[in-house]
Amino acid sequence: MARKKVLVTGGAGFIGGNFVQYMVNKYPDYDIYNLDLLTYAGDLTKHKEIEKKDNYHFVKADIADRDAISALFEKEKFDYVTHFAAESHVDRSITDPEIFVVTNVLGTQVLLDAAKAVGGVTKFVHVSTDEVYGELDFDPTTFFTENTPLQPNSPYSASKASSDMLVRAYHKTFGLPINITRCSNNYGPYQFPEKLIPLTISRVLNDQKIPVYGDGKNIRDWLHILDHCAAIDLVLHEGANGEVYNVGGHNERTNLEVVKTIISILGKSEDFIEFVTDRLGHDKRYAINPTKLEALGWKPTYSFESGIAQTIQWYLDNKGWWEEIISGEYQNYFEKHYAL
Repeated sequence: MARKKVLVTGGAGFIGGNFVQYMVNKYPDYDIYNLDLLTYAGDLTKHKEIEKKDNYHFVKADIADRDAISALFEKEKFDYVTHFAAESHVDRSITDPEIFVVTNVLGTQVLLDAAKAVGGVTKFVHVSTDEVYGELDFDPTTFFTENTPLQPNSPYSASKASSDMLVRAYHKTFGLPINITRCSNNYGPYQFPEKLIPLTISRVLNDQKIPVYGDGKNIRDWLHILDHCAAIDLVLHEGANGEVYNVGGHNERTNLEVVKTIISILGKSEDFIEFVTDRLGHDKRYAINPTKLEALGWKPTYSFESGIAQTIQWYLDNKGWWEEIISGEYQNYFEKHYAL
């Protein structure tokens, strides 16, 4: 029997990178292709443990490069596509919205066109975000469901909502087999240090001030990255064609609670907290109802307490990794190990 070929776009990023490792290790009879352009948040050093494995393959390319993507699909004839590649930092989208449209919207269309043209793709899983739904108020009984209207409030979430609609349209118009997943805030190993949890950990360990937007009362539902990987694996193999699945961790916390928890675990002072001017269009609350996904057999295995303790320990055990990221040295890894 021919080996299954799985394309993972954005496999040098945080969520895609963890998924690459998950798939390479769980499915030795699958060939896993990590496609990444290696922009500022693309880091290959995280894959040192798997890069010598026979079922791991790296391809450096831009998902918006139509010629390169078409040639890759023609050559490899992928069975599955899991699409993580995206510009994802809200602050950066406020500063420079255009790159978010190019990567997140046009890049997604290029991938969809390639999958449609070559054929043979059994499932195209588009990994999106709960931010496409907009914001919830602070009523703890309200949640995003798969039927919540899309009301994105930042250029980032607007670009993701646009790509969601493209994926849906290619299913409805051309019959492309797809699923869309929308997740809550992820955390865990190998998260780029600009995000709240690794930023807080790294700054606490370096005795630096921790910036907190506004009053810190914005609420997020926190999902451990390994729970998210298991969810996408399940949707890839068992998700009903054309369906959307929300992935949430049942772990709502304010940003300030998250920061204070990390400070407490590390035995530091809350004097390091520094409230800064709030982000433009800062959504108050996100919270997900994952009942539909749970009906497929998934449930999160990490509570926030167990997950944040594991994550902090990982950052303590892997200071070399995030210090290299902060210094920028990680960007030389590709040239040293992959460039001809």
